[in-house]
Parts: sequence; structure tokens; C-alpha cells
Amino acid sequence: MKKMLFAFSMAGLFLLSACSRPAAEETETAEMTAAAESTQETSGVLVIEDAGEDKNKTISVRIVDSSNPALPGREAKKVRGIYITGPVAGNEEVLNGVLDGALTAGINAVVIDFKEDQGRITCPVDAATVNEIGASIPYVRDMKSLIESLKKKDLYVIARVAAFRDSYLAEKKPEWSLKLPDGSLYQDRQGMYWVDPYRQEVWDYLLEVGTEAKDLGFDEVQLDYLRFPNEASAGQVVYDEAVIRGRSKTDTILECTNYLYENLASQGLFVSADVFGTIIGSGVDSTAVGQNYTEMAKILDYICPMIYPSHYSSGNFGLEHPDTEPYKTIFGALQKSGKVLLDASRADNHESRQAIVRPWLQDFTATYLGEGNYITYGDAEVAEEVRAVQDAGYEEWMLWSAANKYHLEGLSGDGSSAAAAEVSGEGEASSDGGETSAETEPETAQQ
Repeated sequence: MKKMLFAFSMAGLFLLSACSRPAAEETETAEMTAAAESTQETSGVLVIEDAGEDKNKTISVRIVDSSNPALPGREAKKVRGIYITGPVAGNEEVLNGVLDGALTAGINAVVIDFKEDQGRITCPVDAATVNEIGASIPYVRDMKSLIESLKKKDLYVIARVAAFRDSYLAEKKPEWSLKLPDGSLYQDRQGMYWVDPYRQEVWDYLLEVGTEAKDLGFDEVQLDYLRFPNEASAGQVVYDEAVIRGRSKTDTILECTNYLYENLASQGLFVSADVFGTIIGSGVDSTAVGQNYTEMAKILDYICPMIYPSHYSSGNFGLEHPDTEPYKTIFGALQKSGKVLLDASRADNHESRQAIVRPWLQDFTATYLGEGNYITYGDAEVAEEVRAVQDAGYEEWMLWSAANKYHLEGLSGDGSSAAAAEVSGEGEASSDGGETSAETEPETAQQ
């Protein structure tokens, strides 16, 4: 049976690496072919024994082919992406200005706000609940045509969908929202309302939005804010026991992730989720927001940790000020990711499929950290982050800038980091970004 290997699990990538740099693609392919005789299959997973340079490794590989009908017609791409807001996506001149430099630097994907942080859908759609509450705001008047034009540039197009942080839906459907003891809607410190992650109605709304993304031509749906609020004030929220049904926060996020994955992947979409970088190996952070890194990775096609250096506090990875050490912070975070995913894969005898890790990188300057705790991020810093990704054995990444101003001069034409790149601490400041850690809220994909 002819198979197309969709993705190596991170366990496989970690094991196949003799050092911090990944082996050449041709070598990996040869090793897998040679080892193919001693394989065993589970649902959607190919387990390969006797892999690696010394033929002493076991890896798990995820399969997408005609024999796996739950995942039809999808063609994977190794993503080097940038985030694009709805207003920029809808302004042809501005968008082309951003893309011209990005394409030259080897960017091959864009993450476009489809359901943005306020909960507005950034183009007209034909979806029942979206239209019932008037959620569409026409930043992009013809999303289908825009996507077609992007694909002519050979760009992979991802729909960013902010999940449970949704002020618009919360106000329109207060019965679906998080509430305080007095019955008022819960607000985070940025004044944003949240809908209840326990509610099936909210899951179905997200599925409706994701299905619209598929119909418009997006290749992938990327779920952001797929979690519970993490601020101390969230402890005041009163949940309906009849809706909770005894489930923990982690149980609920995993159940929702699986529900959305099965229903969207079966339509031909790839499905990813943004997660806090701090949940990697941290039971406390994971429990607070309901995101379990290794278990979510068993469900999704891609897991996207927001490992912005600005989101790590002093002491992480042995660094006094992580934001001032972009290479070491990114490398340390991805090493940690590789270890926990490898341990999880070994724990279940490599039977579970495992998502590809595609991290969010920082292309903004975190002035809010205060003098001495941050540096200005420019071309050299971005190049160092990308080099760390490569050195850690990973091939995919995305850049976050809420201002959509990207520093790509330190990258080669294939999106790799120029070998001689050195951190100079010089370059234009960008805005702070993505769903952040407990301290800040995402400028984009967060985490």
C-alpha cells in the first residue's frame, strides 16, 4: 500500500538527530525506507523500528493517504509563515507591500485573522449563527478571491480563529458567556469578555466558523485562545454544574479540541492550535488554562507553542533576561518540547499520532518589560530565532507582529537563517504580540 508520510512526530525528529541540527532530509528518507520492513501500524500512525543512524531508534510517523478516510485530500506544507490582520488583508496595497519582502525572504504561508480577538469574522460569510448575531465585519470584502490570489503566489493560507476569548459573541449570547456571582459578564484585564469553554453551543459555533473557512478556500484552521482565562480574576467566575458535568478544564479543552479536529479534518482542513509556551512541562500552568501540551499534540495536525522570549520570566532556561537572549530562549523552549513529546511517545509505546511542532516566534519589541529586561527586535534577532529553530531540529515556524511589520533581512531566500547572523540588538521596534503568557494577552496567536 502506497503511503504518503504527512509528518514526523517530534519524537521522531528528536531521536533522529545525532546533534542539535536535523539530519539531511535525504538521510531521513533513506533510513525510513530501510526500516520499513519492521513496522507496525495503528490508526493513522506508522511505527518504524530500527531507525536512526545506529538503527536503534523507534519513531512514530503520522499517515495521510487514501486508506485513512478521516483525512482526505490534504497536502502538507512545511510552513514559514507570518501573521496578517484583517484590515491589512483587506487593503491590497498594504498587503502587497508586506508580501513582497516576505516572499523574497522565503515566507511561504500567511496566518490571516478570520475570527479575530474581538470575535468578529473579518469577511462576509453565509453562516447561520454568524449572520444571526451580525458578527461579520467586512475588512476583506471577497475572501475567496483573496485566497485564490495568495495561492497563485504559492502561499499556504491559514485561518486564525480566536476561540473562547470573544467579546462580541459573549454580548450577543450572554447565556453562553462566563459570568461573575452577580450575573455580570466576566472581563479580563484588557476588558475582553469570554464565552464558556464547557458549552457545546460554543463548540458548534467554532465548527460553523471553521467550516466557512474551509468553504472560502483556507488550507488550515488555527485555533487561538483554545483555553480558559488565566488571570487571577477568573477565579471569581461561576460555572453551571449542569454544563460542567464533572469535567475538569483539561478534560474539556481536550474534548473540544478532538471535536473540532474530527469535524474539520474530515472536510480536508489541517487543524492546529496555539498554546502557551509555558505549559510545556508545567503542570501548574497547564491545569490553570486547561491546555495539556502532550495530549493536545495527540489530536492536532500542528501544535503551535508561543515561545516568544518576552513571555518568559527571569530564570527560565538559566537566563536572567530571556527577552535579551532570543537564540538561547527559543532553543531552550524547543529542546524542552522535544523532551516532553518524546517522553509521551515512549509512554504509550509510540501508538499515538503526534502533531508537528510549529512555534510562534517574536517579531516585536517588548518595551513593557522595562529597561534592562528587553532588547529591540530587528533583522538579526529574528534571524537568531529562526537559527535556533533549525538548530533544535525543527523545520516550521511563524512570526508574530500585531503591526504586520516584519524583519526578514537576516533570512536567506529559502527562509533559513543566514549562517553568519549575529545578534546586534538593532532594528525597528514592532508591537508586542500574540496571546501571551499570564502577563500579556496575545498579539496574535498567543502563547
